[in-house]
Amino acid sequence: MKHIKALVLTGYGLNCDREIDFSLKLAGAESHRVHINDLIISNDFNAAVSLRDYQILVFGGGFSWADDHGAGVLMAAKLKHHLGPQIEEFIASGKLILAICNGFQCLVNLGLVPAFEDDKHKRRIALTYNDSGNFIDAWVRLAINPASPCIFTRGINYMELPVRHGEGKVYGSLDDIKQLNDNNQIVMQYVDENGERANGIWPQNPNGSLLDIAGICDSTGRIFGMMPHPEAFNHYTNHPDWTRIKEEKNRAGEKTFSREGDGIKIFRNAVDYIKNRVGG
Repeated sequence: MKHIKALVLTGYGLNCDREIDFSLKLAGAESHRVHINDLIISNDFNAAVSLRDYQILVFGGGFSWADDHGAGVLMAAKLKHHLGPQIEEFIASGKLILAICNGFQCLVNLGLVPAFEDDKHKRRIALTYNDSGNFIDAWVRLAINPASPCIFTRGINYMELPVRHGEGKVYGSLDDIKQLNDNNQIVMQYVDENGERANGIWPQNPNGSLLDIAGICDSTGRIFGMMPHPEAFNHYTNHPDWTRIKEEKNRAGEKTFSREGDGIKIFRNAVDYIKNRVGG
């Protein structure tokens, strides 16, 4: 079987592409970092790079176009104008899109999530300024919704990941937030040390997101946007408490344990889904 190929967008302020590329390779994908302009030129002149050659597309974090006019706004406009039909074809063919932090902000502006069945591709929610008014760089606890159709979180109940953003508050009309919840499109939520919903309380909820939302998917589960950074937990020593956790495992008799960080599970689920789909 051919390698599972992943495309990681780079350029214009996106700055997490190398970590994402590394994480995808750990998960078993053949990953390529591609500048957004190379993808646009390929579309115009039938060059070597084409979305059709990839099964996984990742919009990473950073500050695309310096977040001018709002986080992810200009990136979304550029993608929609130059690559709109190609992205639609990519989605229609059953492939996967993962959007992290600034990528999630872009995804929301494109209307690719939540993409409610009755009004697809209309912007229905916003990612706006943190309630604190400050940029937040911290680790958070996350509960994963087991009823969600999300491909990327299958088999995961709980995670700890870092967040690094100034505009991470998920906001929308009460009707749209309710529809997200009713459809199980809320994939992950911020929780406290006991695994209970943060209920908007800082710092457990770092930005004030409604219903403590940290990530959502479309109705198929193949398009997933999240504010936390899974690529930043690619090795167990990335965790701020790794020395204590290692000692606890040693004292419990676990002399060997995985050196991978939990964030790799997100990427491996994507790779395994494509493998099984191709195999089927």
